[in-house]
Amino acid sequence: MSEVKKIATRESYGNALVELAKEHDNLYVLDADLAAATKTGIFKAAYPDRHIDCGIQEADMVGIAAGMATTGKVPFCSSFAMFAAGRAYEQVRNSVAYPHLNVKIGATHAGISVGEDGATHQCLEDLSLMRTIPGMVVINPADDIEAKAAVKAAYEYDGPVYLRFGRLAVPVINDNADYKFEIGKGLVLREGTDVSIIATGLEVNFALEAAEMLAKDGINAEVVNIHTIKPIDRELILKTAEKTGLVVTVEEHSIYGGLGSAVAEVLSEEMPTVVKRIGVNDTFGESGPAVELLHKYKLDGEGVYQQIREFLNQE
Repeated sequence: MSEVKKIATRESYGNALVELAKEHDNLYVLDADLAAATKTGIFKAAYPDRHIDCGIQEADMVGIAAGMATTGKVPFCSSFAMFAAGRAYEQVRNSVAYPHLNVKIGATHAGISVGEDGATHQCLEDLSLMRTIPGMVVINPADDIEAKAAVKAAYEYDGPVYLRFGRLAVPVINDNADYKFEIGKGLVLREGTDVSIIATGLEVNFALEAAEMLAKDGINAEVVNIHTIKPIDRELILKTAEKTGLVVTVEEHSIYGGLGSAVAEVLSEEMPTVVKRIGVNDTFGESGPAVELLHKYKLDGEGVYQQIREFLNQE
């Protein structure tokens, strides 16, 4: 069997920016002294005149981007999620979102899969922070193909967009000919009848792995990829919940405020359904190899499978 292709979505981000820049001369990239890590260095090498290194000054970077947007440019601000969503939160809120400017935030190194950098850099709160900002679109792609499509869609969208990318190389799972990315529209990757697994980001692959393990137990799980946390695909969430009657959300993020909360909000308002939220449970991350951390926090395929089995046994 051929080896599954893996690529980090942060790399997809850098490659997508270069491709878009070939067609759009109003696309600019700003970074905060992290071009090598965020992979905006790929863009810098191709378009040095359209790349601005703002130094370790994320708040200033966002302010500069806001100013550029008022002149018709489309700036992509790039930094680690912890700094793009955390350190620069006020500027994103007040300088970009409040006037609804056409600024894109490319946030890399999200979640515990940042690995050895540890808790200070493993942002588990960014989806929550960004989705509460009025008018902010929040996207968390699952793989290389989806990440590239998300960057293109973000450019074409007129308004602020938060894009979440990872450090860890992940399998390419959307390499089918009929794949289509649309902001606010999720995808059913596996049909099922017994339980709905709604996942986002790198957890989509682990949700598929967990579904395969469940199938060996005679449990037919539906797997849904919600790449857009806001605006969320309410129609698809209601449809899959009605079909299976049980919902599990899976995310590399705190269980508070992210995908799990967003899904629970939809269901509580329109179709009360039992929901199990799988994510990081009110704790900080820690330093260690990414794969080992995902295993420890039960966010790999085996861990997601075990948590779903425990949930189903209680129902």
